[in-house]
Amino acid sequence: MWRVCARRAQQAAPRSGLRARWTAFREDPGAPGVTRRAGPAPAPGHSAAAGYGRVRALCGWRASSWATQRARLPLQLLGSPGRRCYSLPPHQKVPLPSLSPTMQAGTIARWEKKEGEKINEGELIAEVETDKATVGFESMEECYMAKILVAEGTRDVPVGAIICITVEKPEDIEAFKNYTLDSSAAPTPQAAPAPTPAAAASPPTPSAQAPGSSYPTHMQVASVPPTPQPVAPAPSAARPATPAGPKGRLFVSPLAKKLAAEKGIDLTQVKGTGPEGRIIKKDIDSFVPAKAAPAPAAAVPPPGPGVAPVPTGVFTDIPVSNIRRVIAQRLMQSKQTIPHYYLSIDVNMGEVLLVRKELNKMIEGKSKISVNDFIIKASALACLKVPEANSSWLDTVIRQNHVVDISVAVSTPAGLITPIVFNAHIKGLETIANDVVSLATKAREGKLQPQEFQGGTFTISNLGMFGIKNFSAIINPPQACILAIGASEDRLVPADNEKGFDVASMMSVTLSCDHRVVDGAVGAQWLAEFRKYIEKPVTMLL
Repeated sequence: MWRVCARRAQQAAPRSGLRARWTAFREDPGAPGVTRRAGPAPAPGHSAAAGYGRVRALCGWRASSWATQRARLPLQLLGSPGRRCYSLPPHQKVPLPSLSPTMQAGTIARWEKKEGEKINEGELIAEVETDKATVGFESMEECYMAKILVAEGTRDVPVGAIICITVEKPEDIEAFKNYTLDSSAAPTPQAAPAPTPAAAASPPTPSAQAPGSSYPTHMQVASVPPTPQPVAPAPSAARPATPAGPKGRLFVSPLAKKLAAEKGIDLTQVKGTGPEGRIIKKDIDSFVPAKAAPAPAAAVPPPGPGVAPVPTGVFTDIPVSNIRRVIAQRLMQSKQTIPHYYLSIDVNMGEVLLVRKELNKMIEGKSKISVNDFIIKASALACLKVPEANSSWLDTVIRQNHVVDISVAVSTPAGLITPIVFNAHIKGLETIANDVVSLATKAREGKLQPQEFQGGTFTISNLGMFGIKNFSAIINPPQACILAIGASEDRLVPADNEKGFDVASMMSVTLSCDHRVVDGAVGAQWLAEFRKYIEKPVTMLL
């Protein structure tokens, strides 16, 4: 202790000041700035206590100062009072969950609850646009929305980022009114703060659209390069841009003057980039005539009755949604990494059409069976007969599935999605028809749950309703096959009758196979089984 206090005394004051205080202490112990320990005087022989008090006086140490320093220690460890964890009531930080196996980020499409509202167990908190679909985010317990930290419409919010704060008691909501996360916890890419730095660039945005244009704000119309010349219509405004010399003289190189005469360019409208504003050949070559100025005048007709406004520009940039981005990534990955090959056959649909007609009469008013339902059922049964086609490539192993879950490609405004008909091999045609209608409706409304489109062992893509005769589909990894269905058309086929031919409804199908899993002969065997079930639908009952 002596050494510590002596070291503090050396650092706290110059030696001259220390000597002065020591002298004052020896001559007058009651001098100002010299404090003795409270209590009775030390008994003879206890010189250590007296010395301790003297050194304490030399160091300028006081009991109150030590208490102050000791009190500062917890504050330095815990931070300022406003940032102490115990200054806030009990709460829960809600992270963005992973709503699909491949989801890395999501977009907050809409908040279903506002700050201060009660959230019951099982109620939707928000709708999140994932890489597959727009999925509802449900609450697992009863709570109150205290603070929303990620604004609605924010794009590319990473999985695990804190998006809101919930509390158990309504009286705790007020404590989170001004709550914010540290920059390390907040999601880095946000769309909400983006307009703030771009506020300076926002005024030119309306000029990219024609007056009265009703295009959505998320569709940014790119303007033509000469568009920034709306000032050009006024002749007086064009004059100040003339590169005149001190006496109003134009400085033009001979070659530039010759080119301007050949092209009919008014040199008073050309801005020179040469020395002292001289017009040179490059200025003539890059000059855009002021004839582009009437473009704004062409935008005047929109006020005409019944005429839709036309945006100014030659193209429109549409933001890429998360679903479209993932579709692009997965299809590119599939085409680049999977060795595709294709097998095509024609199938006689005559028997299927007759059976379908009879079955729809029997269940009239309940549901309606389509040709696609027969195709799903036949594909599932063919996968049982040829399990190699119902397999998945997993790099180290080939997984052969014992159940058949058929993924059905459905086109939605947001992009392509493949809801799944689970256990299609054991379901009847009516059940399959009801499942497909329900899944397709949910897909187009964006209400599919993750478990309804994740997985699948075999995929069917049908473009026959659009009149497409045949096409080759891209495999949906990790699946090994996808069946492309074309339209049915009447054709002449050989027949054992007087005419020697007959008219039959024929449909072309193409099977895309992963050669790592399915060899050509195996793919041909699968198509043979599929055709047998379609041309003789009664065999589906066996």
